[in-house]
Amino acid sequence: MTTKRTTNSASVNAEQKRRDIEKYHEQIFYSARYSDDCWEYRHVILPKQLVKYLPTDRLALEEEWRGLGIRQSPGWEHYMRHAPEPHVLLFKREKDYQTKYPS
Repeated sequence: MTTKRTTNSASVNAEQKRRDIEKYHEQIFYSARYSDDCWEYRHVILPKQLVKYLPTDRLALEEEWRGLGIRQSPGWEHYMRHAPEPHVLLFKREKDYQTKYPS
């Protein structure tokens, strides 16, 4: 009985997540890209309603952040969360990534 309840709860949570992503994905903010000698950076600000779907004990894997509706070209890596504002995700990728690794 507990297993069925857990399964139902998981499917309800998955459905709520899908609805939230559909509702809020257009509110995701992407900063301009900036760089240093080695890396290209950008930050992404998630609507606060989507933050609850991020892992809290580690950085998000690519499939997790893309699964929340974040859209970026290949090579980006989630490397930091801005602690005071957990809805601000910081990304980096090797400078000139698209030139070095054409699709």
